[in-house]
Amino acid sequence: MIALIIVVSLYVLCSAILLAYGVQCYVLTYLFLRKRKAKVSAQQDTMKFYYDVTDENKYPKVVTQLPMFNEKSVAVRVIEAAVSMDYPRSRHEIQVLDDSIDDTIEYVDNVVERLQNEGVNISVIRRVDRTGFKAGALQNGLKYTDAEFVAIFDADFVPQVDFLKKAMAFFVDRPKLGLVQGRWTHLNRKASLITRGQAMGIDGHFMIEQAARSWNNLFMNFNGTAGVFRREAIETSGGWQHDTLTEDMDLSYRMQLTGWETEYVPALEVPAEIPEDINAFKNQQFRWAKGSIQTAIKIIPLLLKKKIPVFKALQAVLHLTHYIVHPLMLLLALLTMPVLYYVKIFLPPFWFGCVVFCMILATSGPATMYMISQYFIGNKVRQQIFLIPAMMLIGTGLAVNNGKAVLEAILKLKSPFHRTPKKGQLQGKTAYRPIKDMTCIIEILLGIYCLSSFHMFLGFTNFLVSPFLMLYASGFLFVGIISIIHFKKPELIDFKLKPLR
Repeated sequence: MIALIIVVSLYVLCSAILLAYGVQCYVLTYLFLRKRKAKVSAQQDTMKFYYDVTDENKYPKVVTQLPMFNEKSVAVRVIEAAVSMDYPRSRHEIQVLDDSIDDTIEYVDNVVERLQNEGVNISVIRRVDRTGFKAGALQNGLKYTDAEFVAIFDADFVPQVDFLKKAMAFFVDRPKLGLVQGRWTHLNRKASLITRGQAMGIDGHFMIEQAARSWNNLFMNFNGTAGVFRREAIETSGGWQHDTLTEDMDLSYRMQLTGWETEYVPALEVPAEIPEDINAFKNQQFRWAKGSIQTAIKIIPLLLKKKIPVFKALQAVLHLTHYIVHPLMLLLALLTMPVLYYVKIFLPPFWFGCVVFCMILATSGPATMYMISQYFIGNKVRQQIFLIPAMMLIGTGLAVNNGKAVLEAILKLKSPFHRTPKKGQLQGKTAYRPIKDMTCIIEILLGIYCLSSFHMFLGFTNFLVSPFLMLYASGFLFVGIISIIHFKKPELIDFKLKPLR
């Protein structure tokens, strides 16, 4: 009896927490909508500041850092894109922070030598070891520059020509502004159903969530790339630290706790690659999920020591811990069968309606946010709405992968920084392969378990959970099977670069 009470209580608690995160999507959407018109107009005006400035001495000195590790498929592209940015050469230097151990070194050295001969202020900085991974490389690069501002682009990003001019305009007459973050867009959005689903999720985060937080004076995170820091903000906040896998979120929170401001600019677009291999996507999500919870464990105690408004603190906690939804989904999937078997509850019509309403509210929150983000990006909502089922399958299926990441973070288990392989400018398939594990087997077994639960209780009095069991079963089986298919794909090595455009 006691065991049953514990199981049911845990089931109800997980459901209530998931409802809270579902409602959070509506809160962020409201915060975005109420400030959107005024902020977009003001930001458009601000970005024009440097368009008519011809005196190079009036431009702040900027260093663009390009951290990379074994990125031969994209290294040349990002370097040339950084060089092509329309910013005075006398005020702009470029650091290629290359920790590579393969023939990326040759690709980088060749293009950098050519650009140096053309008068570009560009250098390659290599370390004896990779201590701190990306965070260590970024911190090390600061030793070799006196630039006041630092722009950062991951290797798979392609900054547009006017990025720096637009971004730097926000720092004018704002001495406490420490970070300007741009919006990720997608080079290969239409490559597959998986990339389309990922793109929609990224769009929801960047168009709605980041804007809502930034525009309402809430804590906002740096996304690791496509942004510009004031160097002083980095240094006075403790610099880049590598005790979490999301050094970007860690630094941006520490920076804001120190009193620095942030500005998110949706119109400051930077296209990038989306992982086309489901295992590469899972590697990326694992790193983000584990790093976010590591950062939450590190930052939340610091938040509690500050005199921060309750709503702002609550939003920060929900933001830092949002990956907790995945282990909660796993628990619900596992507990549904015993709960349905042992518990028979017959609700009056009113309470039955309340339960149905809460379930719909929690489930439709993310979908609503994604559709609104598509509308404001300019995509046709009627076409994008058909991607919602794919989004739900991928999001549900990731629960095993991300649940494992969250558990490792809570248990403080160490794991290295695995960068996401990119396809880049290669014809055919890249030889870089994602790190693979056996979570796909667990996903398939869980899918079969949920399918069995669905079959057992279909048409039963507790039919309300049947759609969720079907969603869990479909999501786990979809991600598990696709993982195996991608796992078994032959490695086709072809490193012939396409001409740069």
